Amino acid sequence: MQLRYKCSLTSEEYVNQQAWRNASLERCPLHPKGGCGLTRHGTYPRASPSGARIARWYCKLGHCTFSLLPDCLAARLPGTLAELEEVVSAVEQAASLEAACMQLRPDIELPGILRWVRRRVRAIHEALNILIGLMPEYFAGCEPRLDAFAMRLGVTAPLPVLRQIGAPHLSFLPAPLGFRPPYVAGGETKKDRQHCPGPDPPHVLA
Repeated sequence: MQLRYKCSLTSEEYVNQQAWRNASLERCPLHPKGGCGLTRHGTYPRASPSGARIARWYCKLGHCTFSLLPDCLAARLPGTLAELEEVVSAVEQAASLEAACMQLRPDIELPGILRWVRRRVRAIHEALNILIGLMPEYFAGCEPRLDAFAMRLGVTAPLPVLRQIGAPHLSFLPAPLGFRPPYVAGGETKKDRQHCPGPDPPHVLA
């Protein structure tokens, strides 16, 4: 299960400071009164950004792992929220989706980059739509576009801010902003994918 690690660091700062070492989980989400044998369970590496690791814990009673994802990183996708903002902003400002795709990834054939871009833009716009309904005190009347949310919040990088103010609703928001498990056939969601409860993988020096 993925949880939010309240962290104001950029991805570069997170890696350089090895900030996962400072991450802490005060209580088990499944057993807040304790007694479940919650223990720190090492870390696992992220494919991107290079060198990033995610701290995790294991609940012995619930046979469940929990990982703390910092606010700068995307959920269930490699990379950062800042990189996702570049993709979504490019699409919102381009004359067409195809034009944005050619600008973003000219090294990939168009059908492949279309799938890559659509997945990210669709997920972010869906999350924005949900936030409008869940938080009308912030976003009533706001278009479900990244540029509109940036203007409403008065920031240039809205996604980390949205993860912060939308923290109580992250389980309802789709990745890469939120932590909602992906849908499967029939409209149900997959159970949170668990990490292997085995030993921490060997640390690889950069």
